[in-house]
Amino acid sequence: MSDLQCPARLIVARHAEAAYESHDLVDQGGSLTPTGREQSRALGDSLRGERIAHVYASSYSRAVQTGEIAAAALGVGVTVREGLLEVSVGDYAGLPSEPDPIRPIFAQWADGDLDARIPGAENGHEVISRLGDTLDEIADLHRGEAVLVISHGGVMCAALPALARNMRIRDIEGQHLANTAYARFERDGDGWLALEWPGLDL
Repeated sequence: MSDLQCPARLIVARHAEAAYESHDLVDQGGSLTPTGREQSRALGDSLRGERIAHVYASSYSRAVQTGEIAAAALGVGVTVREGLLEVSVGDYAGLPSEPDPIRPIFAQWADGDLDARIPGAENGHEVISRLGDTLDEIADLHRGEAVLVISHGGVMCAALPALARNMRIRDIEGQHLANTAYARFERDGDGWLALEWPGLDL
């Protein structure tokens, strides 16, 4: 079987632990803590046997730093992609993060109301399309290969289950992904298939 016929394998991970300049809701920012740097190295070390071809990361600093450290451990390069960004907080920027004003919108998406929109930001359809288009492009570049993708917990939980033919957003509603926790996905001629999700029996 040629590489073009082989499915691409994506390991999609949340960024490592970061410290933030404020406890209020923000989109950008966050720099890895010493623990986060260790987590990033450990992530790369743990995937050495996977023959990772490349690392892709969201452009937010916490994801770029995670990707660079993991890529160094793997001996591969890093490419930044805007489509891997976290779900934007929109008009909620600068407000306290607790109680989380975005959580009810995530619940609407899990109930199938993808028209629900974060004020000043994306609705569910747009979040899923943005991440899906980016992952499709990455998969097309890496047929027959494995790549590591560094993204964010919110967009991973909101979009990845909707992209996979064997998952639903409802399956992981309310789940919190730990720093550097990852899921495995495969893209073949029939679309995306989830192979592994933390704490979920697939």
